[in-house]
Amino acid sequence: MSRVYNFSAGPSCLPEEVLNECAAEMLDYKGTGQSVMEMSHRSKAYEPIIEDAEAMIRKLMKVPDNYKVLFVQGGGSTQFAMVAENLGLKFKKAAYIETGVWAKKAAAEAKKLGIAVDVIASSKDKNYSYIPKVEKITGDYDYAYICFNNTIMGTHYEYIPDTGNIPLVADISSCVLSEPLDVSKFGLLFAGAQKNLAPAGVTLVIIREDLIPEPENCLPGTPTMLAYKTHSENGSMYNTPPCYTIYVLGKVLHWIEKNGGAEGMLKRNKEKADYLYNFLDSSDFYHATTEVGSRSLMNVPFLTKYSSAETAAAGKKDEADRTDAEKAALAKEKEINDKFVKEASAAGLVNLKGHRLVGGMRASIYNAMTLDGVKALVAFMKKFAEENK
Repeated sequence: MSRVYNFSAGPSCLPEEVLNECAAEMLDYKGTGQSVMEMSHRSKAYEPIIEDAEAMIRKLMKVPDNYKVLFVQGGGSTQFAMVAENLGLKFKKAAYIETGVWAKKAAAEAKKLGIAVDVIASSKDKNYSYIPKVEKITGDYDYAYICFNNTIMGTHYEYIPDTGNIPLVADISSCVLSEPLDVSKFGLLFAGAQKNLAPAGVTLVIIREDLIPEPENCLPGTPTMLAYKTHSENGSMYNTPPCYTIYVLGKVLHWIEKNGGAEGMLKRNKEKADYLYNFLDSSDFYHATTEVGSRSLMNVPFLTKYSSAETAAAGKKDEADRTDAEKAALAKEKEINDKFVKEASAAGLVNLKGHRLVGGMRASIYNAMTLDGVKALVAFMKKFAEENK
């Protein structure tokens, strides 16, 4: 079977060039007679792999010298707690901008740990279809928190809030290295690798050194593994790291460098996203769910003409409270969406089902997705629309 175009929100597609390199080295990495999967993380053979991965992150993201680059485990969701446990020390208070599921979950985790969370702005009023404009954040906050790109809702910050002396924390899981980003504007950045960097299993953390507390100064009860100092003092190898995932990450980083770095990725990603959004905006059968000015280059949710504000409202009602007309509209919407996803998959365009909170479809077009893949999707969408009008 030939390879499909994989539009999954994560784990996502990886560059074929990288997959081929990994396959070629699976049984014998550089004459060692073993796979990286089998190597001791303390071995001389593995040491250059993790050192190169860190060096490439520093180079591609232009990480200042006073920042630590860490490779930890537990995904972005574990960072929701680690951020609060390590940064929420002085005022026990933090500012969160609520732009969807992941920002909400991060705030909820901080609250569990005793942090007084101020939701200073939210786009909940329009089902998180835009990014609120909060140009300046002030107050007695230990940190301010944003989710820079919202995978589910398909929104993205087109600006960086000015937080003054308040450390700005950003979840960049679904947009890391998709564009240039000024690391110095942030106190801490983190990214689960499974969208733009590597397979699932490692989380990148970039943290300003002065924000790393001694373990005994973290929130009371913070486990050893959830203290940033534990990882920064031990070169991300306090315990066994996800060795193979870091190895793949290093290869992806070299692929990014070969293709123009963050600037090259932005050019590549803008071309793909423009092609898809331009089609959606000109279509009488589909429409994008996010507002212009907040649109992600990575995640593009879209609906058919059978989806509307009315069907969305009906979907939130209990079954018994829906009118016959609402039931019929929801049934038609489900039928057309299911048909789209099924026929797209048969055509080699997989993982296009939208998240339940948005409905419809979602095309995640991360760095490794090609323009040819997006063109194939649009060609299918045109054909499907003609056949289902």
